[in-house]
Amino acid sequence: MSVKIRLARYGAKKKPFYRIVVADNECPRDGRYLEAVGTYNPLIDPAKVSLKEERIRYWIDQGAILTDTTKSLLKKEGFFANLA
Repeated sequence: MSVKIRLARYGAKKKPFYRIVVADNECPRDGRYLEAVGTYNPLIDPAKVSLKEERIRYWIDQGAILTDTTKSLLKKEGFFANLA
């Protein structure tokens, strides 16, 4: 079982809202997930990202793989600077 940290889309048509979730690689995008570790709202200016940094660190330590989009969101929030 490979685990990924990725976005799950919520919200109405043309009004996206995303949860940052930890999910099995084989589950669908908006399907079952193991844990929600944050949110991302691109509609407000500037886009709002909230994270549960301790839980994200835990899942990365357990071998979870970040998708390209979540990696760029975490990088913009300065998550990787706090790892040291």
